[in-house]
Amino acid sequence: MNGVVVEAQATLREACAADAVIVGSGRLTRDVVADPTLMAQLQLDPARQLLGAQCSGTLVLARLGLLDGLPACTDLTTKPWVQDAGIEVLDRPFVAKGNVATAGGCLAAHYLAAWLIARLEDEDAARNALHYVAPVGEKEAYVERAMRNIAPFLARQPATA
Repeated sequence: MNGVVVEAQATLREACAADAVIVGSGRLTRDVVADPTLMAQLQLDPARQLLGAQCSGTLVLARLGLLDGLPACTDLTTKPWVQDAGIEVLDRPFVAKGNVATAGGCLAAHYLAAWLIARLEDEDAARNALHYVAPVGEKEAYVERAMRNIAPFLARQPATA
């Protein structure tokens, strides 16, 4: 899309064995979820993995049955398709429950990243990562806003291995 080329860094099998998986967004997500062969390869397990989805990636988690009973966040374009999959879509940028998180809107990606870092490492590591990438002159406000959005979902839960 728009000339951006992304090359695979790992196979789907390797992703399914990872400690954390982020399902990104893209204009062909509906084609992905309509492909039973591709979807069958996605053996993701929130009991042993941290799982996150950004925008239309939420549709992938929904179709895999990983959002059953959980509300989710997604972008406005994908919202009706996620709702058609039986998932309540929240009007907010980020939500998580247990080891599953979703973010809605491209600029909510840093909430998802900070949640993963906080769960895999700790909150200080998440703050430091956000501070590093935050706009100059806005660093403290940026970090505090992000941490406010993810803090309710950082209840002391052990991260996966």
